Amino acid sequence: MTLGDKLSKLRKEKNYTQEQFADILGVSRQSVSKWESDIAYPETEKLIRISELFDCSLDYLLKEKNEQEIHNEPASPIRNIFREKKSEKICLGMPLWHIGKNAKGVVAVGMNATGIIAIGLKAKGVVSLGLLSFGLLSFGMLPIGLIALGWLAIGILAAGCFSVGVVAAGAISLGIISLGAVAVGDFSVGALAIGKYFALGDNANAMIALGDSHASGSVLQKLGELTSQEISEIKNQLDAIVPAYFSWASELIKMFL
Repeated sequence: MTLGDKLSKLRKEKNYTQEQFADILGVSRQSVSKWESDIAYPETEKLIRISELFDCSLDYLLKEKNEQEIHNEPASPIRNIFREKKSEKICLGMPLWHIGKNAKGVVAVGMNATGIIAIGLKAKGVVSLGLLSFGLLSFGMLPIGLIALGWLAIGILAAGCFSVGVVAAGAISLGIISLGAVAVGDFSVGALAIGKYFALGDNANAMIALGDSHASGSVLQKLGELTSQEISEIKNQLDAIVPAYFSWASELIKMFL
């Protein structure tokens, strides 16, 4: 890289326009343009000011780039964190561990990580942990998986502040079986429970609704404690109204009545 290339690169990394850069150094924008085009070169005092401004050495500015100078070049914190490192041992056709921006290994850590165990901003693995994670067992801000735990969780079994799944639990949950402060699903249990077939909560709305303060049910509704006879009746009604493909969910509900 020429001096002009380096000046242009450093200036853009700081998000300076040529005019802003020129004002800092007390020169004209045309001077900066000539420097970056290698038509002219900064005076010594300007070079010293530039090296201080961009936290780099004069050697880096003036010498042609070589392997040693690459290590002196200013680097972003993210690039330092995910400096490429990889195990020489191979397992399942992948490095035993890999750390890098795009990491792939049995254990992978990086911006984009793929592995058996993956940790990163975007992670894909059997077990994954990340801002956005995909896996059989996923944790993170937005986990998607067989079992998903996080702020917004999507999975077969999902738990989070907001959860969507076959079985979902959270502050706000949506699922076939839904458990939460606000629960919406085919079978719902929560402070506010809205279900298709069954709802249990302080405020319950479903075909079969069991509530503490309010219950609205088209087939059966009940406020307060249940007698053994009422429990038996509810189980019979579940058998009558729930389709065969949801029988597994119905049986789970019966276990807790």
